[in-house]
Amino acid sequence: MNIDTIVAHCTPSGSGAIALLRISGSQAFSIVNQCAHLSSGKLLSSIDTHTIHHGWVVDHDGKKLDEVLFLAMRGPRTFTGEDTVEITCHNNQFLIELLIARIITCGARPAQPGEFTRTAVENNKIDLLQAEAINELIHAQSQQALKHALNQLEGSLSQQLAVLEKKVLQIIGLCEASFEFLEEDVDFSGQMRERVQATLETIAHLKKNFDQQQLVRQGVRIALVGTVNAGKSSLFNALIGKKRAIVTSIAGTTRDVIEAGSYQNGMYWTFIDTAGLRNTDDIIEKEGIERSYQEAQNADLVLLVNDTSRLLTDAEKLVYDTILTAYPTKTILVHNKIDALVQESAKNTFGDCLATSSVSTKTLEGIELLHQTISATVDELVAKTDCPFLLNKRHMTLLTSFENKLITISDLLQGTIEYELVAYHLKDALSVLTELTGKSVSEKAMDMIFRDFCVGK
Repeated sequence: MNIDTIVAHCTPSGSGAIALLRISGSQAFSIVNQCAHLSSGKLLSSIDTHTIHHGWVVDHDGKKLDEVLFLAMRGPRTFTGEDTVEITCHNNQFLIELLIARIITCGARPAQPGEFTRTAVENNKIDLLQAEAINELIHAQSQQALKHALNQLEGSLSQQLAVLEKKVLQIIGLCEASFEFLEEDVDFSGQMRERVQATLETIAHLKKNFDQQQLVRQGVRIALVGTVNAGKSSLFNALIGKKRAIVTSIAGTTRDVIEAGSYQNGMYWTFIDTAGLRNTDDIIEKEGIERSYQEAQNADLVLLVNDTSRLLTDAEKLVYDTILTAYPTKTILVHNKIDALVQESAKNTFGDCLATSSVSTKTLEGIELLHQTISATVDELVAKTDCPFLLNKRHMTLLTSFENKLITISDLLQGTIEYELVAYHLKDALSVLTELTGKSVSEKAMDMIFRDFCVGK
């Protein structure tokens, strides 16, 4: 349990109507008593819990610093499980800093990133998975991510892992029973093998949608790739609705990655304009081209832009074939400059891809249809994610470790079985699972998890 009383600004920085400050800890009420003047004339520590009171934050001379509302909440019926006072004040950064400085002089200390949520975990108000869901909730880049984070906050992933933990405990029980009754010819190895296999199948189900879940969490990344002067930057500008990328007739204008995004149909779309693909001796352009290939690899969708106003050279065809061969299931082939189509064969020289579209960034013909194609493709990708929670890299690493340990146990359950050795590996696997849920997580691991949280959460 945190022995300090902490304070932090909990709402986003910047000018606005209202900001919220939170003070949590055993001395929260006595600290706020020193700097609060209630309209009723009462001390904050004397009022009923979970009530709101008008007043002012005052300096050590009693001078009013700001007119505020005090929300008084006594533990354990609070988010952190500790006594908590929340202050809604006017949202001016200078004023907020002044109020926090005053509260610190009265005995509080500044909160560390995620410290309120970490305290809630340590006080068993929520588990570690629910704490991570709060961070996912705050940073959700899509309606689907928001929904999954809310489900996870309510315990959807915690319940799944509780089932896994129960299965492992049952297998441990069978293992110990087999060892205890070994001389009586009682054998539970068949049941153990069945339950280990069932547990492995559950893990596989949890892991299978991880890639799609990253799309749900972070939004969709759409990379525009193609040869120089194919019209990628013009298409980029047309899709985002503004002149973000420089467009010239000079080949190789775009030498670095340019990003722009917007919310579309409940999902954050990030369009990425990349350097044109070609052979060059220019060191800077070479680096840009290498980044283009990286973006194609990392993107959820690739718009492979083909210039139909001319026929591609054999070297350029090889570049396009390379992209299509590597990413056929996520590439939309976009035939650009159809207003200046040189001949129909300029559109029919490529292999398999997810879809094709014909556009003119000059007349804007086909742009809306391309947008609809992208939208339908994104919807299909999102629909593949059927789990009601979001797995992060920590979850995946530990789930994979847990899975590997169970595979080892499965191997040990073949032939002559050494039950003591199996029991050891089962308990080792269980420790990985409890680290995942936070029951046995180390202080260092907790520090790493919460360092990415905002200070006020």
